[in-house]
Amino acid sequence: MFRETTLAGFAAGWATNSPLQTEAAGAALATVLPPDTVLALHGDLGAGKTTFVRGLARAWGEAGPLTSPTFNYFLIYRGHRQLIHLDAYRLGRPEDFDSLLIDEFLESPWCLAVEWPENLGNRLAENAWHLFFAAPEETCRVLTLQLPA
Repeated sequence: MFRETTLAGFAAGWATNSPLQTEAAGAALATVLPPDTVLALHGDLGAGKTTFVRGLARAWGEAGPLTSPTFNYFLIYRGHRQLIHLDAYRLGRPEDFDSLLIDEFLESPWCLAVEWPENLGNRLAENAWHLFFAAPEETCRVLTLQLPA
C-alpha cells in the first residue's frame, strides 16, 4: 500500500515547503525505487535536486556529507545501495558522458541520479525514471514523477 501511495503521490505532484521536506521526499522515493535504476532529475538551479538526492542517500544509510557534484561531475556514495550522483551541467556535449566511464562504477544494487539529464542527449537509459522539480514559490517545490512507458 505504501508503495502505491508514494508512487501515486509523486505522479500527481508532491509539494514540499522546506529543504527538510524535499529531503524527506527523497527518502520516501528511496523506499520504492527499484534497484539498478537511473533517476533523471529535471529542474532549474536551486530547485532542490541535490537536497532530494541527500534524502535518497540518507535512506540508503549514507551518513557522511553530501554536496553537489558540479565540480567533480559525479560522486559515489556507498550505503545499502550504491548511489552515483552525476551533475551533467558542465558536459559540453553528450559524447562527454562516455568519457566519464560511469558503467565501470555501477555495482548492483545501484541508483544513478542525474542532474541536467537533457545534456546527455540519447545516452540516458530508456527505462529511466524522470523526476521534475518546479518552484512555483520561493519556498515551495513541486516534484512530479514520470515512470518509463
